Amino acid sequence: MQMLRDKSVRLAELLISEVEGRCGAYGLKLASPRDAARRGSQISFHCQDGYAVMQALIAHGVIGDFRAPDIIRFGLTPLYIGFTDVWDAAATLERVLAKSLWDAPQFKTRAQVT
Repeated sequence: MQMLRDKSVRLAELLISEVEGRCGAYGLKLASPRDAARRGSQISFHCQDGYAVMQALIAHGVIGDFRAPDIIRFGLTPLYIGFTDVWDAAATLERVLAKSLWDAPQFKTRAQVT
């Protein structure tokens, strides 16, 4: 179990580092505790257009969820998620933000469940 927790922490720290480095200029701010001892295996960020951003991410193969009013959240299950998955997800998030891929009608229409 400790090996799984250690990998979970490393995945989370990588995601935080990648998103802050790649996407900080787009206004994303860490919402989860920075201290690994105070968080589980998920990482959340404040994101102004979070619902549409998450829908665009899902359409591009990155699965996460949205919590009102402005939280995008990523689960990092260490049995199924690898470090390459985290790098790819951060790169996709950067692309969605940089190219405003989220700014399309199909991503702004709210569904009952996110």
